Order: sequence, then C-alpha cells, then structure tokens
Amino acid sequence: MTVESPAVGSGPTADEIADRILALPGVELPVATEESGAPEAAWGWRFFYVGADRRRPFATIGERDMAGFDEDSRLDRPGVFRLNLDLGRREFERLFGYPPAESDDRRASIDSSVLDEVLPHPVYGTAAWACVLNPGPRSLAEVERLIGCAHDRAAERDRRTHRTP
Repeated sequence: MTVESPAVGSGPTADEIADRILALPGVELPVATEESGAPEAAWGWRFFYVGADRRRPFATIGERDMAGFDEDSRLDRPGVFRLNLDLGRREFERLFGYPPAESDDRRASIDSSVLDEVLPHPVYGTAAWACVLNPGPRSLAEVERLIGCAHDRAAERDRRTHRTP
C-alpha cells in the first residue's frame, strides 16, 4: 500500500512557520539577499539564529533549489518549501535510528522530495541536520517539537559563548 503525500497547502505556509520560530526567545532572522552579500543561489533563504553573532543558524527555510549544490528536494515546485533544523547528534540518531555520519551512505534510499515527512537533510545530514518539506498533518506535531529542540540547543550555545568569566 502506498501512502500518499499530503497536497501542497495542507499545512502552514513558510511565512507561518517563520512566525512560529520568530516567536521563540532571542531569535534573529536575516534573509539572504544581494545586498547582504549572499550568493545568488541563496537569495530569499531565511536563516534563524539565537543571539546576534550569527555564526551558526539553528533553522533555515528555503523556497528554491540551490542549483548545482542542493537540488534533491526539488524546491522549485510551486508552493514547496523546506524547513531545515540543526538537531545535534543525539536527537538525530534518536529520530532516524542511525548516527549522522551514516547519512551520505543512506542518502540514495531516501526520497528527499516527499512532502510532510521529517527526513535527514540531503546535504547536511552528516552535520545532524533534518528537514521537512511543507510540514502538514503528518509531521507538524513532531516539527514543533524539533523546532523547540533546535532552538534550545542554539540558546544553550549562545549562553556558553557569552558567559562572563
């Protein structure tokens, strides 16, 4: 039996997911633009950080492929976006049943273009990133939990970075 992927538009929009993330404490949101010096392939991508140093995002949202680099999710389909989350090794392994280091070896067996399913990130899985295209009825509760997990990790990293001796 084949499980149908939900239709585009059956869950929150990219803007609504971004608003949920921005409602968390300490979140900063730069958007990649020509003026920001970002490469053209990244224009429009949103990068969510905790704290102002902006060294490492804990989440990103993309609505278009990065040609020649990140095309497995087929983000150039109308209405499709991808939420990416930095989960850390422990949460990644709990979620997928294998360590991030095995992501590249397993990549060929994963359809990175399926909607509403939490998956290892097609490019950054080895760095313990997960992703979901158009979170919807099947994945939204887990996505909400994982956003919290990624945010908590980033907030802790920011606290450690900015501790006063």
